[in-house]
Amino acid sequence: MSKLTVQGFDIYKGALDRTAQASLRDAVRDVVKIAPLMRPVTPAGKPMSVRMSAAGRLGWITDRTGYRYSATHPNGQTWPAIPDKVLDIWHGVTGMDRTPDCCLINYYDASARMGLHQDRDEGDFEWSVLSISLGDTAIFRMGGVQRSDPTRSVRLESGDVVVMGGASRLAYHGIDRVLPGTSTLLRDGGRINLTLRVVDQS
Repeated sequence: MSKLTVQGFDIYKGALDRTAQASLRDAVRDVVKIAPLMRPVTPAGKPMSVRMSAAGRLGWITDRTGYRYSATHPNGQTWPAIPDKVLDIWHGVTGMDRTPDCCLINYYDASARMGLHQDRDEGDFEWSVLSISLGDTAIFRMGGVQRSDPTRSVRLESGDVVVMGGASRLAYHGIDRVLPGTSTLLRDGGRINLTLRVVDQS
C-alpha cells in the first residue's frame, strides 16, 4: 500500500488485497439483496447514470423532492447495517472512534459518470468522508472548494481507498468515466464505490 496526497485528498493505493476486495464484494451483495440497487432521479427529474443503495442508520437518496438522507429505502425497507468489514476499514484508515451513519453504495456500469459535486448534506464537516473502490478502474477528478478551481485526475483501482478530510472535505470531485475490463472482481464488470459519512453533529 502506498499513500498519495492530491489536491488534499489522501489516496491509499492498494489498501485492500484481492481477498479483502472479494470479501467486501460479497458483503455488498448481501446488503443489496435487502435494499436493492435503484436508479434515482435528480430534483429536476433527470435519471442518474449510477445505481444506488445504502447501508447504515441513514441512506442518501434523491428524487423530485430533493437531495436528502432517509432512514428507509424508497421501497420502505430500513437500510441494512453497515457490514463489519467496511467499518473495520473506516476505523483503521481514519482512526476515528465515531461510527459512520451512512455507507452509500454506488454501482457504475461502463457508461456511468458522476459530475463534479460536493458532499455537503451532512451536519458537521469536521468528520472525514471515506471512499472504497471495487471493480473496474475509474478516472477520479478532484478540484477545490470552488467549482471553478483547477482540477486533477487520478486512476482509482480496485482496492484503493480515498479519505476526504480537512481542506478537502468540501472539495469538488467526480468520476469522469469507468474503464471496462480493468478488473475481474465483479462478474458482470463495472465498479462499486462505497462512501462512508458521518451525518449528524453528535
